[in-house]
Amino acid sequence: MAKLTDKQELFCREYLIDLNATQAAIRAGYSEKTAEQMGYQLLQKTSVQAHIQSLKKNRNKRNQIDADYVLRRLTEIDQMDVIDILSDSGDLLPIRKWPKVWRTTLSGLDIAILGSGDTDVIMKKIKWPDKVKNLELLGKHVDVQAFKEKTETSVTLVDEMAELMREISAEAN
Repeated sequence: MAKLTDKQELFCREYLIDLNATQAAIRAGYSEKTAEQMGYQLLQKTSVQAHIQSLKKNRNKRNQIDADYVLRRLTEIDQMDVIDILSDSGDLLPIRKWPKVWRTTLSGLDIAILGSGDTDVIMKKIKWPDKVKNLELLGKHVDVQAFKEKTETSVTLVDEMAELMREISAEAN
């Protein structure tokens, strides 16, 4: 594999920030006028592609992100139960008392106070992760394959008879 220049090496590292070749080229010191073209050209080089893959692999190892991690997180999301964040009276628990999976997975939490004085009404809106999408991702896991396309073939009696006749004919000759 060809050795990368310092600028190409920097481009690879910058590319991992946002996967934007043009911006990575600019941050690596290429001209803004030619950054789009340079970014494209750099990504076409097998040595650059290989180095980016190596950097990604090292980053994943450092961050301990692998298939097990992803599957574990998807399973945690699937098992989130709203009862975990409610008090016995049905009120929301303070956020600091929520299980970690809730605090780190919600896609949004809106709190609004309506009214004034003694008649304040607190509106709370919790945005759950997309559970259907989560299940789809779980189902696509290699060992589960719940959403794998299945192809069925049906054999008719005519097909079976034709095959049998070919076999008999072959044995006779």
